[in-house]
Amino acid sequence: MKTELREAAVITVAVALSGALLGVLWQWLAPKVPLVGDVVNGGWVVYLKDTEGEQAVGVDGTFTLLALAFGAVTAAAVFVWRRRGGVPLVVALTVGGLLGSLLAWRLGMWLGPGSDVIAQARSVGKGVTFSAPLKLGAKGALLAWSLAALLVHLGLTALFGPRDPDPYQQGPVPKDSYGAPLT
Repeated sequence: MKTELREAAVITVAVALSGALLGVLWQWLAPKVPLVGDVVNGGWVVYLKDTEGEQAVGVDGTFTLLALAFGAVTAAAVFVWRRRGGVPLVVALTVGGLLGSLLAWRLGMWLGPGSDVIAQARSVGKGVTFSAPLKLGAKGALLAWSLAALLVHLGLTALFGPRDPDPYQQGPVPKDSYGAPLT
């Protein structure tokens, strides 16, 4: 049990730290939400450049798809490394995936455009397009990594994991001279 717990701790840390890569990829691949600044009554206001644009949904979708891919890859890597399941491994994948998602979310926001849109609007000028800060609107996307990891690991364990011996199989059944089982 000590070995399994030690391996689970290593898996948790490794999976969580891979969230940094997810955060960088999210910031790089997510669509930019275009904003425009304007001066109204002496004060700056910021508008969406394209009010019917779907970039904000694309930001959430990009994070979710990347997290699903990271969950599948980390689960497959853990299965190949261990070749079996176990409660500590599943807990490690779940906790590591959640921590990795949180790290990716915060890192992606930190790497993206600043959160002070009024200051950005002032710096670029009136009527000039600039990118909105990266934000995750669908917080449920933070669970995508863990769920994908659980499902992929469960599937791989069910398909390729070691089988438990059949508790009801007792060896060859004795038969009479006609081949019928003796009872």
